[in-house]
Amino acid sequence: MGGNKMELKNVAFIGRTYEEYMAMFDLEEKIFTRGGPVLDCPAGPSSFTAEACTRGCQATACDILYTGGLYDLTLRELETRGRQDLAVIGQKLEGISHLFRWGYYGDKEGHMGHRNAALSRFLADYRDGVKKGRYVHAELPRLPFADRSFALVLSSHFLFLYGDRLSPGFHAESLKEMSRVSSGEVRVYPIQGLDAKPYPHMDVVLKLLELGGIRAEIRPTPFEFFRGANRMLVLKAG
Repeated sequence: MGGNKMELKNVAFIGRTYEEYMAMFDLEEKIFTRGGPVLDCPAGPSSFTAEACTRGCQATACDILYTGGLYDLTLRELETRGRQDLAVIGQKLEGISHLFRWGYYGDKEGHMGHRNAALSRFLADYRDGVKKGRYVHAELPRLPFADRSFALVLSSHFLFLYGDRLSPGFHAESLKEMSRVSSGEVRVYPIQGLDAKPYPHMDVVLKLLELGGIRAEIRPTPFEFFRGANRMLVLKAG
């Protein structure tokens, strides 16, 4: 038996595909064709925005590592960071495979295939996407977008996943900010940490959101990779 937690020193620069987003956020394509623009926050090297735009969706991705910020990484530097982090994740999975359900991917190789595919598709779209405003530098808990700019905001594998190093106040402020720029819903997945356990301060965060006039509910999702990670947090302005 391996360990009981994926030990990561830093927030990993790894991404998910369009198909994974559809599953984990329990989405239907009509939500994009009828619902208005979508924000992926923070997106990392996910290929959701690139793939959604090819399907006619108006999608935007934002991340702290995109050009224009303190880090201002070049395309090659983003690729190097992504490949390095993927190598680390691949090694970490060896000792903690018992923490996961492999049905969606089949096995570790299938999972890593999705990770590499997402990174490659992101890199292929990045330069052109920056020019066209698809990839925007942003750092939570502040976003450079006007109120109600997006019909839907998606947040994958950041906040609660790294809950051991981000305070409840940071979580609440980030969620309030994502709600500010959304005219519809904010969906956040997963709501577990790297130890595959539920975020321990969720009650505190939900109370802070309630005080800010934001309605929150926890909904089931058909996607589950970390064992037990089959729910998402959904926010709506009150």
